[in-house]
Amino acid sequence: MLKTRIIGVVLVRGGIAVQSLGFRRYLPIGTPEIAIHYLDRWGIDEIVLLHIDATANQCSPLAAQVESYARQCQVPLSIGGGITEVADVTRIIQAGADKEVLNAALLTTPETITQAAALFGNQCLVVSIDARRQPDGRCMAFTHAGTRPTGLTARQLAQRAETLGAGEIFITSIDRDGSRQGYDLELIRSVVEAVHIPVIACGGAGRPEHMREAMRCGVSAVAAANFFHFTEHSVIVVKHALKSSGAPVRLDSYVTYQNFTLDQDSRAAKQPDEVLEALRFHYIPEERI
Repeated sequence: MLKTRIIGVVLVRGGIAVQSLGFRRYLPIGTPEIAIHYLDRWGIDEIVLLHIDATANQCSPLAAQVESYARQCQVPLSIGGGITEVADVTRIIQAGADKEVLNAALLTTPETITQAAALFGNQCLVVSIDARRQPDGRCMAFTHAGTRPTGLTARQLAQRAETLGAGEIFITSIDRDGSRQGYDLELIRSVVEAVHIPVIACGGAGRPEHMREAMRCGVSAVAAANFFHFTEHSVIVVKHALKSSGAPVRLDSYVTYQNFTLDQDSRAAKQPDEVLEALRFHYIPEERI
């Protein structure tokens, strides 16, 4: 059985890694390199780094930035933000990224997707779609960090992306972003049913159960940003909880929580002394492995 990927998202605004709340409020975390380093170290399957203010500022990530990110990362790394031309894609891949994430380019320079797919293969191209639910119930797509309407539904835009040559769809619910109330499952299903390429769900994760719910919609990966920045243990805790529930995820880090139970906030619950003693006995610090 194919494993469902767990993806950590690092949002960069003004050169600083941030937490996003509804695409309106941004709380600083620190440097992108440190965020990447800890996600990579604690067992994430992939990392997506998005320069969320790049399109508005009409710029794209510099090669030196991508090289700095890639040095901290041993898992597949996707880079997005302000990518509009094949030259941007080429520069960022040569600097160390495994995939490119395009958003506004789907409408402004759609030929970039087709040309880049021909050059590098569609597995390198991820199209990001940010959707906001309207009063009539439709999930309409927006670009420019959720500020500019496209006039198309997320489903329609996903189909267009696949036709142009995209290899994956990264769908984010603006309404659920930072809410910790769970993914917009209706939105996710609509996109999964509309395309034949892998779909990554993002926006709203607050507990491992939320990721499990999204997995049941048929996604190839579940992604989260804020959730993985609460504690350095978040990635392993999530994977332990998902694996314990029967979800097909990888859990191959050098430490796990297999002997722990989790409380309703996905925090490790207090264990009997004999369990803790056994864990201390079997734990081997990474530097000694």
